[in-house]
Amino acid sequence: MSAAVPTDDPLVRERSHLSASRAALRAMREEVEALDIKDVTANWVNSIVLERQIEDRIKALADLAHTPLFFGRLDYLPPAQQGQRFYIGRRHVHDAHGDPMVIDWRAPVSQPYYQASKKDPRDVGLRRRFGYTGGELTAYEDEHLSDPSELERTSRLLQAEIERPRVGPMRDIVATIQPEQDEIVRSGLSGTLCVQGGPGTGKTAVGLHRVAYLLYAHRERLARTGTLVIGPNRSFLQYIEQVLPALGELEVRQATVDDLVAHVEVRGTDEAATAVVKGDARMAEVLRRAVRSHVTLPAEPLMVVRGSRRWRVPAYELEEIVRELTERDIRYGAAREALPQRIAHAVLVRMEQAGEAPDDRVQNAVARNAAVKAVVKECWPPVDPAKLVLRLLSDPEFLAEHAAGVLDDEEQKLLLWAKPARSVKTAKWSAADAVLIDEATDLVERTHSLGHVVLDEAQDLSPMQYRAVGRRCTTGSATVLGDLAQGTTPWATRSWQSALAHLGKPEARVEELTAGFRVPSEVIAYASRLLPHMAPGLAPVESVRENPGAFEIREAAGPSEPAVVTACADALGHEGSIGLIAADARIAPLAEALEAAGMPYLSPGEETTAESRLTLVPASLAKGLEYDYVVLDEPSAVVDGEPDERTGLRRLYVALTRAVSGLTIVHTAPLPAQLDPVAARV
Repeated sequence: MSAAVPTDDPLVRERSHLSASRAALRAMREEVEALDIKDVTANWVNSIVLERQIEDRIKALADLAHTPLFFGRLDYLPPAQQGQRFYIGRRHVHDAHGDPMVIDWRAPVSQPYYQASKKDPRDVGLRRRFGYTGGELTAYEDEHLSDPSELERTSRLLQAEIERPRVGPMRDIVATIQPEQDEIVRSGLSGTLCVQGGPGTGKTAVGLHRVAYLLYAHRERLARTGTLVIGPNRSFLQYIEQVLPALGELEVRQATVDDLVAHVEVRGTDEAATAVVKGDARMAEVLRRAVRSHVTLPAEPLMVVRGSRRWRVPAYELEEIVRELTERDIRYGAAREALPQRIAHAVLVRMEQAGEAPDDRVQNAVARNAAVKAVVKECWPPVDPAKLVLRLLSDPEFLAEHAAGVLDDEEQKLLLWAKPARSVKTAKWSAADAVLIDEATDLVERTHSLGHVVLDEAQDLSPMQYRAVGRRCTTGSATVLGDLAQGTTPWATRSWQSALAHLGKPEARVEELTAGFRVPSEVIAYASRLLPHMAPGLAPVESVRENPGAFEIREAAGPSEPAVVTACADALGHEGSIGLIAADARIAPLAEALEAAGMPYLSPGEETTAESRLTLVPASLAKGLEYDYVVLDEPSAVVDGEPDERTGLRRLYVALTRAVSGLTIVHTAPLPAQLDPVAARV
């Protein structure tokens, strides 16, 4: 609710409210900083926990100077919300009396800011959007939703905010969330949601804002169970890492799939064909068989000596106990822990039949008896997951035994190492091997499950990687984000239904975002020429940008490096970030050309600044990143750098769609035939 300011100038009044809100936020922070907790905790552990909570609260109340404290206003019509006025911002701010000065965008009362329209005003009389320059309120724009004479139109401020050049990490989109995005953001926690979205549709930002919303709506539950954001690589995570803190959320862990399965050091790589087999879901059955193969049925009876008495359990009864445990759907390790207790129970039955009255302490003592331990070690020995996978990849007979009827002979040959490693530590494990070890680890001992997982750029995961992620949310839910057209691995998924089944969430709801807010219309139209050749049937993104953006193709007469340097210099003449994207093999010569021209550049993940705005990006790391202007070097080299044409075209599609304001293509070699407008109609 706003405070009255004696002036007729609306802009002056709004600036006054902004100043008062900043002062109120500062007071809230100072109040927390002044808390004295010396004598309020029972012990030093509670004291440390409370200190950490206070530190986090202080961080959450930080006022980011160049980030608007509020970006909108809602004036409700009586009697809804008692006809009050609410300012909508990134976090809640209240005055000294506890009255709200800024309402958190996630609060139910804020939802009409994103959803209200002329057709459905939701009791809102006026929606006001604010324009800012460097944190200073400079403009406002009103929509009178209850006025039938006023036509519905595209907001100029909204459009300007979408197209505003960016320097630094990824920005939040809280001020520009669209109705279809808002519905996804505010979906409930209980169900898993999959979002298919083409370039520039905001799916990554939607996923991050969904995390922020869920933490707001279900804070206590998620504080207990945890949340996790999974990205494709470390550069991508560095790019997005500031979004959640800008929304006041500091406790969300971020990781790559490789981080999740880091049971061994990855020092090797696989050929594409081998990686495809290792990533196939059938490997789960091979591993299950290999783990269970360690169980053997007892052949001898058990004799337990306690004092002067001997208790005998015949072999057939021990066999029944072992068989019963093998038939139950429990982890190998859990069954191994249960086995001595089951055997001890059989001994206690005999004790009771003999007139004794043993209790739990006696049963535990029998379970620890040396003879019982020997039976357990013989029938159900411990399994080391890494050693198990090492044997599968090194021992042809062991692999053939457990892959029979699952993998054919050729696939088994692809799995076997040409030179078997001597030990787990000396083995040159690949990323796919680490996923296999993670699967085997879960077969032995259950993986901890989180409350909610966000999986971005999901289309590139193998079935076994989906299973690894799914293990982290078996008792929770997930938000899966991706674009089938941007799958750039040989094992990339072809359908979300298949991917969600491997994730263990076949019932998940699939939503599609098709409105492009980031990529200019000319750029997305050009890139969409590739769709029929790499993702038939997938709807192209429809850009809603009024500005078509800058688009140019430059053919170089000689080596392309000088022309690329010139294109980068031209791009730096514009405001905002610049990305020079090239095939991985072309990065070294382009780096030399930039250095020779005295043009400094950054690597992906390094934060751009006003002084350093050019980033040299290998095509393999471009996914998920955005730049105001992109210079794309040699599109054909991007395609040729991949193991097959389909993957190469998808990699090129990703590279073409990283631009927010303009794209310049520089080439010496002929452009891929699929970019020809005639070929695009084939």
